[in-house]
Amino acid sequence: MSEIHKFLFDGAPVRGVLVRLTDAWREILRRRATNTKHGAYPPPLQNLLGEMTAAAVLLQSNIKFDGALVLQVFGDGPVKLAVVEVQPGLGLRATATVSGTLPDTATLSQMVNVDNGGRCTITLDPQTRQPGQQPYQGVVPLCGDSHEKLKNFSDVLQHYMLQSEQLDTTLVLAADDQMAAGLLIQRLPQQGAGNLAGTSARANEDAIGKHEDYRRIALLAASLKREELLTLDADAVLHRLFWQEKLLRFEPLQGAAGPHFSCHCSRERVAKMIQGLGADEAASVLQERPEVEVGCDFCGAQYRFDAVDVAQIFKETVPPPPGDATLH
Repeated sequence: MSEIHKFLFDGAPVRGVLVRLTDAWREILRRRATNTKHGAYPPPLQNLLGEMTAAAVLLQSNIKFDGALVLQVFGDGPVKLAVVEVQPGLGLRATATVSGTLPDTATLSQMVNVDNGGRCTITLDPQTRQPGQQPYQGVVPLCGDSHEKLKNFSDVLQHYMLQSEQLDTTLVLAADDQMAAGLLIQRLPQQGAGNLAGTSARANEDAIGKHEDYRRIALLAASLKREELLTLDADAVLHRLFWQEKLLRFEPLQGAAGPHFSCHCSRERVAKMIQGLGADEAASVLQERPEVEVGCDFCGAQYRFDAVDVAQIFKETVPPPPGDATLH
C-alpha cells in the first residue's frame, strides 16, 4: 500500500518526508502498458517518471495548499513531456510522451536536455481561484549555475529549492517497475510561509548551508542507496539513517488518506473539449471516420462520440430563438 511518513528532528529545525508508492505507481504503469496506441514506457523513462511522481507527492504533502501540484519536465530530447499531477487529497496521475526509441542506458540529459534547453516547472493551481488569481509557477533549467547539465532529477529539484525558495533541501529518489520512492530532508524556513509559497524571506537565504544540524542530517540522508530505498520498509530506512537522532514521527498516510491513483477525466469533460474544437472541425472528423475518439493519456480511458452524440453536443450549445416561448 502506498504511504507517506512525515517526521521532525527533535531539537533541530529540520523536517523529513518519506514516500513509498506501490499500488498507485503500479496502476500508472499497468494502464500505460495496456494502451494499444503507446505501449509500456521504456525503462529509463519509466524510472524518470517514477522519480517525478515520488517527488511530486513529497512536495504536495510538504505544503499547506488547497489545490493541485503539477510537476513537469520538457525539453529538446526524445522525451517531449513528462507530467505528474497530485491533488490535495493525494490523488495522483502521471504521463509522458516520447518520440522514437530510447536506449536502456539513457540519462536525464539524453532524454530531455540534449542541447541544454530542458526545463522543469512546478505549478500550484488553487481549487478555488479568486478573481484575477493565477496559478503560482516556478521554472528552472535542467542545468546548474555554470550551465552544467544536471545528472539526476533530484539535483534539479534541489537546485530549484535553493534558487526559488532559499531552503536547504536534500532529495533521494528511486523508481523501478514495482515502486517509486523518495526521501526529502529540508531545513525549516526561518521566516515566511514555507517552501513553494512564493514568500521566501531574506533570512532563509542568509541561512543557506550554515546550519550544522541540517548539514549532519543531510549527510546521513545522502548515504541512502537506491536499492535500499526500493527494498527496505519505512521503519528500516529511517532506522538505518537516523538511529542516533530523536525523531518525532506523525501517523503515516496510507489507504484512502494516502497517495492513490486518481484521474478526473470524464465524458462530460471530453464533450466540452469537442465543443471547443467547433462544429465544423468535429464534422470534418466524422467525414473521415464513424466516431470522434478521444483517449486520456493519464488513465487510458477511451471516449467515443458518433454523429448523433456530436449533434447533441452542439445542439445543447445553441440558444433558443428569441421570443420563442411556445409550449409543445
